[in-house]
Amino acid sequence: MKQRVLPFLCLAVLLTGCSTTKDEMLPPGDATMLELWQNKGSSARTATEARSTLRRGLSDDDSVARQTIEESYTRAAENEIQQVFPRLPNPDMVIYIYPHMAGNAPAPVPGYSSVFPFYSQVQYALPGERTEAL
Repeated sequence: MKQRVLPFLCLAVLLTGCSTTKDEMLPPGDATMLELWQNKGSSARTATEARSTLRRGLSDDDSVARQTIEESYTRAAENEIQQVFPRLPNPDMVIYIYPHMAGNAPAPVPGYSSVFPFYSQVQYALPGERTEAL
């Protein structure tokens, strides 16, 4: 008997929830949509004015503290690459080219020095690698 009454009771509760009309739940007002839309601008302005009166300016100490906090969280590519992946030293090699004759018709070339990096590519240390002893 109890199992037969329970579904009917649930159905009755469900149907009573749908028994209200939309006018009872949300009564229509006297204003049209155009009037509501036009009055929205004035209410938004008053809300903005109310917010601005509640706001207070930051003191110099507060603004400096805020800037310091923001800078500590700011990430830039330069900071990240230097902190996490430091550049390994790439020593310059100096080579001296002695005076010589060049070309098919021998032309004298004076001696000169040239500088080039030891490694052809820039090398980076892995995170946690020691670079102090290099």
